[in-house]
Amino acid sequence: MPNAIVMVCLCLTTGAILAAEPVTAPASTQSSVQFGGQCAEGLAEGRHVMTNCSIQWADKDGKSYCFSNESAKKSFLSSPVDHLHRARDFIAASGVESTEKAMQYFEGSDAETLVQSFINDKTKAGGGTFPIDDPLNGEHLNLISDGIDFTRTIDGYGFFPDVKFHDNKDPQKKYLVDFWVAPDQGQLQIQEMRIYESPMLVDGKWTTMARQPVPWWWIPASEHPGHLATKRSWEVMSAVEYGALNQSAKDGGIFTLKDDKTGQSLRLQFIDTHQPVRQLDDNGHYFACTDFRAVGTPDQIYDIDFWVTDKDGKMTVEQARVHKVPEKKGDHWVQVPRYDWKELGNSHVVP
Repeated sequence: MPNAIVMVCLCLTTGAILAAEPVTAPASTQSSVQFGGQCAEGLAEGRHVMTNCSIQWADKDGKSYCFSNESAKKSFLSSPVDHLHRARDFIAASGVESTEKAMQYFEGSDAETLVQSFINDKTKAGGGTFPIDDPLNGEHLNLISDGIDFTRTIDGYGFFPDVKFHDNKDPQKKYLVDFWVAPDQGQLQIQEMRIYESPMLVDGKWTTMARQPVPWWWIPASEHPGHLATKRSWEVMSAVEYGALNQSAKDGGIFTLKDDKTGQSLRLQFIDTHQPVRQLDDNGHYFACTDFRAVGTPDQIYDIDFWVTDKDGKMTVEQARVHKVPEKKGDHWVQVPRYDWKELGNSHVVP
């Protein structure tokens, strides 16, 4: 890391802990105003609209959001968590160049130190558990940290430590929480956190599965890849998982795929994407392996391959194909491959 004085502070602004009801904040509370006074609803719609902050709303942590008029405020409060996520997506995509320059003074380890310190402080204040509200169902969770799983560094966006947790009353209920850390005025700050993977009860057993909402950074990263010379594995993963989860959301949580060999229509639930992602050639063709669970089964796991093509700077899924199928061997289900990725040519790992 370049020689520099690294200043790290804690500043969490997350839609996951928004108050259920609006709280009027005085216009004079400028120190807590978010987005530099821009209209939060305008940002959620992909527009920069400056305001005088005469119309505000505050979350329960005292973070204030400004609006250009009462209609914009009403629209924002119809779904504050979703609208705040969209606003932050747009801000992240808009500030790629400035964030990329500011990131040169920091490393992923700095972001991990910040996140770990934040978790420790919140756990201490919470009497031994890390409190977080689940925006999907409104449940208040008390979790135990199992450490940082890995950290993504995405040029122009920041650092994204993924932290493993389990429920304080049931260790089998596991969670994966994404933290977004980015430079702001010379300091690393926690911009937001979101639950990405959560436990689902399948035939009496807890299984950890990816779910909506998708990690916020995949959306702008897929649409605005910044100044990267080559496509990275996370961009391929974003195209695959964002598409899979979007289709699942439209079909009641079910991902459907026609088996190219049997013609059967498979009903699946997305679990995760394998690492590494592979590049098939130098012409923008990639593929990624994923795990899906057959709906209604505890351990029938399909390995599905996705072919992804770089089209004008954006990753697009071109094909999905069954790579491995579950077969019963004695008392256990195992995955049986139909082909080997090496048969696809001289592919190599994407960094």
